[in-house]
Amino acid sequence: MNVEIWSDVMCPFCYIGKRKFEKALEQFPHKDDIIIIWKSFQLDPSTVTDPSLNTIENLRLKKGWSKEQSAETIAQVADIAKQVGLDFNFDKAVVANSFDAHRLSHLAKKYNLQNELEEKLFSAYFTEGKNTADYETLLKIALEIGMDREEVSEVLKGNTFTNEVHQDVEQAQQIGVRGVPFFVLNQKYAISGAQESDTFLQALHKAYDETKLVDLADNDSAVCGPEGCEI
Repeated sequence: MNVEIWSDVMCPFCYIGKRKFEKALEQFPHKDDIIIIWKSFQLDPSTVTDPSLNTIENLRLKKGWSKEQSAETIAQVADIAKQVGLDFNFDKAVVANSFDAHRLSHLAKKYNLQNELEEKLFSAYFTEGKNTADYETLLKIALEIGMDREEVSEVLKGNTFTNEVHQDVEQAQQIGVRGVPFFVLNQKYAISGAQESDTFLQALHKAYDETKLVDLADNDSAVCGPEGCEI
């Protein structure tokens, strides 16, 4: 069963939602049957990468807030992150456009390494204060999870997977995604936001049980109906 997750590297609740979903998955008896597919979504495609600007100051400038208001909001999010075991260092987080990170995620998908890459990207952005739009940073992250240096370099220096990123964004618009994280289970059930793990677990059970029924119904076997029996 597929679970598609629309997300952005610079989205704090996407990282928090990832942890809550993983907690649910740990309790799900059929977790080995779940295929996670990460889908691209940009909160702000116009973001200009600026290593001199941290997320607190960026939030202040975008929202027109005071430094105190920005810091207070950021602290609240950091506290929520701590509840799921994450350390957010917003004072170090580099404002970075996420488009190339999304392209790299599509490459990772070819080798079933998307989940590992997304974890590294989130950690780099929110915890380590790395520039996730920087070529060398992305290359190093990719190599750490076993991706091929030459292929990664070729993708990052070109425009490979640009169309795939745009397609993910367009698909999100078509199905009504207004914010991330956004989870779609079995192309049927949608969960918006970093919900509690129990919510994810209930949805996993429901979607999986229905998948089993569909699989059984698709088996070729003798059946009888109003028009008679078929062998």
